Amino acid sequence: MTGTVLLTGACGFVGRQVLKALTERGTQVRAVVRDGSQGRLPGRESVDEVVATPDLFGETAGWWAEACREVDTVIHVAWYAEPGKYLQSPKNIDCLAGTLQMAKGAARARVRRFVGIGTCVEYDLAGGLVSVDTPLRPVTPYAGAKAAAFMALSQWLPSQDVQFAWCRLFYLYGEGEDERRLVPYLRSRLAAGEPASLTSGNQVRDFLDVREAGRLIAEIALSNKQGPANVCSGIPVTVRQLAEQIADEYGRRDLLAFGTRPDDPLEPLSVVGVSSTASS
Repeated sequence: MTGTVLLTGACGFVGRQVLKALTERGTQVRAVVRDGSQGRLPGRESVDEVVATPDLFGETAGWWAEACREVDTVIHVAWYAEPGKYLQSPKNIDCLAGTLQMAKGAARARVRRFVGIGTCVEYDLAGGLVSVDTPLRPVTPYAGAKAAAFMALSQWLPSQDVQFAWCRLFYLYGEGEDERRLVPYLRSRLAAGEPASLTSGNQVRDFLDVREAGRLIAEIALSNKQGPANVCSGIPVTVRQLAEQIADEYGRRDLLAFGTRPDDPLEPLSVVGVSSTASS
């Protein structure tokens, strides 16, 4: 068991589940949140301390050194992730710069571990099946900024005697998901008895419930594992299969309008992860 964990992004889709997993383990948590969002923390009474800031990506290394005082482990989940915008957004550069300042402050405060959150799209996805040994080949500003953070911190933090782990997320769904994403879109259309416009559905993806992702991130953070780790199911599922599974809950496969949206020619046909364990 570690000492205090500093967690960013605790009000978000993934961070909420990490916070829940940590508190279930009895871990002391210091949550860094945006001003005014304290009320959105799940289980607010279970958070030991809340630090608010107007912009956590705009803070200096000195600010972070104070925020990380007497912290054992940092879990940095926060990042700009608005659906439909985040992949190409210039805000990724702000997130990258802010993350590096955070890491500098954490090292200055002599934290023991720093755990960052990456993405499967950092990888070269041409092969379909990706492990932590798959070469990186980011093709969007989002993926590039994440990969840049990984490359810089994986070299620098160990030189400062800080353990570093990087959790690459695959295709998450579940509680608290933005309504613009696939699963909430399907559920809203099916519940209303309206057709759901979809691509061919032939894309193969590695889907994982966000609650399990939160548990795995917490498990990795509280271990001594270092380096990259895939947070995934390792199970190939087509978008069609996922959509049909959800439609069967409503008894309305007839509402699934496959092929009414064009497939994105730039998207890989298959992305499946080779799962990692939290063992040190």
